[in-house]
Amino acid sequence: MIGSSLATGKLYDYAMEVGRLAAMRGAVVLTGGLGGVMEAACKGAKEAGGQTVGILPGVDAADCNPYVDIPVVTGLNHARNIIVVRSSTVLIAVGGQYGTLSEIAFALKLGKPVVGLESWDVGAGIIKAADPAQAVELAFGAAGLNPEG
Repeated sequence: MIGSSLATGKLYDYAMEVGRLAAMRGAVVLTGGLGGVMEAACKGAKEAGGQTVGILPGVDAADCNPYVDIPVVTGLNHARNIIVVRSSTVLIAVGGQYGTLSEIAFALKLGKPVVGLESWDVGAGIIKAADPAQAVELAFGAAGLNPEG
């Protein structure tokens, strides 16, 4: 799950629901480990009994949001975005700023499916979703993962 560290309101709620639904289907929710969309996705996953991983930009595991089970410290700042992408089977982008755009670009370059929910419109590479449930359904289908839940 990728998206802005500044997300609030509707985007936060969307990310939380995506995390919850993905965890309910057995997915490990991997994020950049900080706030906003990343925190919301991890919170939703944890509330559904799922497991979360945070790929952190800094060198201190304590910097992660409180819903990360497995913090991975990188000391790479924004360069950690490639690790987020490489470690993911499929990416769901909720909203997002330039960091999210870089992750989308890496994913498309590497041939990884990207589902966008109110995120960047970069053309034919992104599978657009209208709501969190459709985002999860499309992501599981694009990755060939347990599409029935």
